[in-house]
This record gives sequence, structure tokens and C-alpha cells, in this order.
Amino acid sequence: MAGTTRARAMRSRCLGMTGLREVASAPTLDDALRYLGGTAYRRDLDPEASLAEAQRTVGATLLWHLRVLAGWQPRGGAAMVRALAAGFEISNAEDHLRALSGAAPTVTYRPYRLGTLATVWPRLSRTGSPSELRAELAASVWGDPGADSPAAVATGMRVSAAVRTAAAVPEAARWAAGRLALLFAREAFLVGRRLTEPSARRAARLLGQDAVRAGSYSDFRQHLPATARWALEGLDDAAELWRAEARWWDRLDRDGSELLRTSLRGAGPVVGAVAVLSTDSWRVRGALELAVRGGGSPETFDAPA
Repeated sequence: MAGTTRARAMRSRCLGMTGLREVASAPTLDDALRYLGGTAYRRDLDPEASLAEAQRTVGATLLWHLRVLAGWQPRGGAAMVRALAAGFEISNAEDHLRALSGAAPTVTYRPYRLGTLATVWPRLSRTGSPSELRAELAASVWGDPGADSPAAVATGMRVSAAVRTAAAVPEAARWAAGRLALLFAREAFLVGRRLTEPSARRAARLLGQDAVRAGSYSDFRQHLPATARWALEGLDDAAELWRAEARWWDRLDRDGSELLRTSLRGAGPVVGAVAVLSTDSWRVRGALELAVRGGGSPETFDAPA
């Protein structure tokens, strides 16, 4: 009960729509950062940061809030937060793999400090080649991504995270399936890049074999289970997938808010807290980009970049 009470209290860390409008309508990034400096996003925020640096700091603040939330949970609750926070370990692995592959980074960041939310990052961070990193993943809960290229590893880890989240956090199963449907559709029918065989097998656990084997976007949509089809509803062409991003986050926010109101004795408030905190962080990053463009309304988040 202490853990779920803390989860409900964590909602106060969100900026909310009023704050988002203040950030998004700021005429310059400096103005937006000055406003954020008086909010829960002030942690490690440099008032002279670039857009990319400020967005990275917003993400790091979300991670810190999730670590605090996990610290208040019993073992099972902490494991759920770890599953829901998998994106930060994926980001660390992507940055490390790009460095191992010799790609020149546009910006160099320190890895996210995962603490108890890490699964295998300490081992991944010590690998010295893409093949070593793939081997570490294959020997862990992430599983073999099927290849050691940056694209294969990034996609493979996201597929694995979705499948594991759906299994470990029933309250988040529809979010995970919807997110995986968007990822698969983007890779296969927009980018034109098929998943590796191990990743395709994992994806089929949530999306079904018929959907994964579909030869066209329309067939893919038709064969998706209801738990995943909602994310692509009304999108008749893969070129419209950009519309689904904001809609997925809106669904996450609505469902998370409902879960925060559920029984103190269940896992709902904890999962709900992660959802609303994550959505708020995503919206703040978008609001900062609007400020860089001279200011706008957060209601335009679903417009194409």
C-alpha cells in the first residue's frame, strides 16, 4: 500500500497541460528552459542547453522518477517498473553499439544511470565489439536480436521489450501490443526492412503468425489481434503511421490516469504512474521543440515533423 500511495503521489511530478502550454508557447528555447527550471524537470537542467541536451535531460529526469518509484515497491512491483522502463536500457545499448560500429555521433551523451532498473546494461557496457554485444544479449532475457547491426539490435530489443512487458505487466499488454504493431508496420511496410528471424518469431507471440507473415500493410492490419489492431485503426496506408504515434501516447495517458484511480492493493496505480509520467515527459520534449520553432500549441503534437 505504501508503494501504490507513492505511485499516486508521483503524478505531482507531471507538468500537465497548463505547464506544457507554457513551454510550447515560449518564444525561445531559453524562455522554455527558464520555465522548466521551476518545475519537477529542473533536475540537472542546464539553462543554456541545446534542444537535444534539454530533451535528454527531460528523459533522464523521467528515469530518476521511475527509479524513485521502483524503490518504494516490493520485488514484484519493482520488476514491473523495470520492464516498463526498458527503453532507457535500449537507448544505452544503441549509443554503445554505434560507438563500437565506428559511427561518428552527432552528440555524445553519458549513458543513462539505470541503477536497479538495469537488466544487463553493466555487461553490455563492457563489450568491445558488435558481435560481443549481440552475444551478451543472446545470453540474457533480451534474447538474440538475430544480427549485430545497429538496426537489427535496436529493433530486436524493442520487440523483446514489448513481448516481455505484455507477459510481465498484464495492465500494459495492450500498450505493448499496439506499440509492437506500430514498430513492425514501420519497419516492414514503410522502411522496407524485414525483421530478423528471431525477432519475427518473438513478434508473432503478440501479433500472430499471419500478421507477421503478411505481404502487405493491408493484410497485416487485417490479421492483427484486437489487442494490437487499435493502434492502426483508421490508418489505411503505411504512410499515415506518423498519425498513430500521438494517438498511442494519448491512449497511454488515458489508461494510466484510470489505473491511478484503482485499488491501492493492486498493481494498477504503479503501472498508471509510469504511464502518465512517461507521457508527460514525451510531451515536454515535444513542447521544447515547439519553443525552438518560435512557440506553438501542444495540440499540434500529432502533426508531422
